Amino acid sequence: MRFGETPIDEATGAILAHSWRANGVNFSKGRVLSGEDVAKLKSAGASSVVAARLDPDDMHEDEASATVAKALAGEGIEITAPFTGRCNHFAREAGLAVVDHERIDALNELDESVTVATLPPFARVEPRQMVATVKIIPYAAPRTAVARAVEVAQSANQPLIAVAPFKAMRAGLVQTRLPGTRDKVLDKAVGTTTMRLTSLGSALVGERRVAHDAKAIAGALAELKGEGCDIFLIAGASAIVDRHDVVPAGIEEAGGEVIHFGMPVDPGNLLLTAELDGKPVLGLPGCAKSPKYNGFDMVLERLAAGLPVGRAEIVRMGAGGLLAEIASRPQPRDDSDGEEAGPQAAPRVAALVLAAGRSTRMGGPNKMLADAEGQPLVVHAVKAALASQAVEVVVVLGNMADEVRTVIEKAIPAKSRLRFVVNPAFAEGLSTSVGAGIGALGKDIDAAIVQLGDMPGVGAPLLDRLMAAFSPVEGRSICVPTVAGKRGNPVLWARRFFPEMFKLSGDSGAKHLIGEHADLVCEVEMTGEAAVTDIDTPEALAAWRARSKP
Repeated sequence: MRFGETPIDEATGAILAHSWRANGVNFSKGRVLSGEDVAKLKSAGASSVVAARLDPDDMHEDEASATVAKALAGEGIEITAPFTGRCNHFAREAGLAVVDHERIDALNELDESVTVATLPPFARVEPRQMVATVKIIPYAAPRTAVARAVEVAQSANQPLIAVAPFKAMRAGLVQTRLPGTRDKVLDKAVGTTTMRLTSLGSALVGERRVAHDAKAIAGALAELKGEGCDIFLIAGASAIVDRHDVVPAGIEEAGGEVIHFGMPVDPGNLLLTAELDGKPVLGLPGCAKSPKYNGFDMVLERLAAGLPVGRAEIVRMGAGGLLAEIASRPQPRDDSDGEEAGPQAAPRVAALVLAAGRSTRMGGPNKMLADAEGQPLVVHAVKAALASQAVEVVVVLGNMADEVRTVIEKAIPAKSRLRFVVNPAFAEGLSTSVGAGIGALGKDIDAAIVQLGDMPGVGAPLLDRLMAAFSPVEGRSICVPTVAGKRGNPVLWARRFFPEMFKLSGDSGAKHLIGEHADLVCEVEMTGEAAVTDIDTPEALAAWRARSKP
């Protein structure tokens, strides 16, 4: 192709490179100039134009884009008419975009004049949604480049671009129970699963709730198989942690075969795939209870589209497998469920050190000032919070507020992360201090650890372990430390609970909220006695000192 300033007498058949608007002539760029057009330009005073002239081995941009687009397209694709060197592919119906990434790259390496842009492989598409676009960059492409692009497109037994439509599936769901499993948790999982399946044109046609036992799971699968289910979903009351765990054992007890355990997708790492009489079985990760997009969705969509999901496919899901953020930061934020979409980021967790109490059982003016291994009791708590990954430490003062603040500031150099707030209603109970601390937190805080100032054994590693466990998208919105099965303190709370905590009254704190939101509680096992040891009496303090001596 020849491009550049073209004498007007040689412009017939050339492609106008730039719009020409003057003296009554209004021609847009890309116009193929006819003899009549050239005459008008001459009458308007043009002696030359910037134009492209095709050589015999060139193909016009529209013909080239249409040729390449046709060669690329497979099933489920509609192709638009070419215009200005562009030809688009649209999905005929809802499904997944099937894109051969490697061959798209190879095609785009052939010649700078020929380009193809697509959705990511396995992107979910709706009817009439654009899947790909072919664009010829200049006004023409070399015929050899177009021919090579067609050759790449036809070099395998499958097209470069297609849409695999969703096909209706009849799904059966097995949910297991442990002592204390609440029906509302299981009901919620049914609702979330139903929504997922419905969006794919499928249906949940059967559900069984059984004990967390391999034989019980096998029996439930046999019943659902008899009801004509063609995909089986198993949500264990306890997450699968090994390919020989209860859920995979139940699948094998039913005559099934485990294919693969785990996937390089987060959230969704603990998904298990299996087969039962040639039909897919999925052991669900904990995040399947959340409506947020996760690894379960990636697998379920492919199965609904009739695409293979074996070990080879799963292990290739890692690139692009980091799906969700942990405890949102984007603005504006919605605190209704504590699960925001957006880039993954470390959660912003604050530590609330409660140091406002009256110390009535201690027998002294304020136990926070009592000596504990050479420093006031409260200083242990504040130092631990500051040594942790908490982004902010708020100390709630009340009884002898000035004295407590003074000993903290004397023991700890000025820290930008350390703030103080006074609770004037401290005599009304612990809940008022919780409310005062919550009210002092900024809008960018995702969660708070309510830390008691009278637990000197609680160190930064314990606090950091609670923060590491926190993941609302995985259903871990309240993180409670346990020691040998006994729950203790401090407790981490997602932001979604702040309004309820702010309204607390009395001296019981927020314990009742744990019972009301049992499905969002994560117990974090700790070593040692720190999480269950507080200092309420002189005897307790003496015992702690004795244990702490080398």
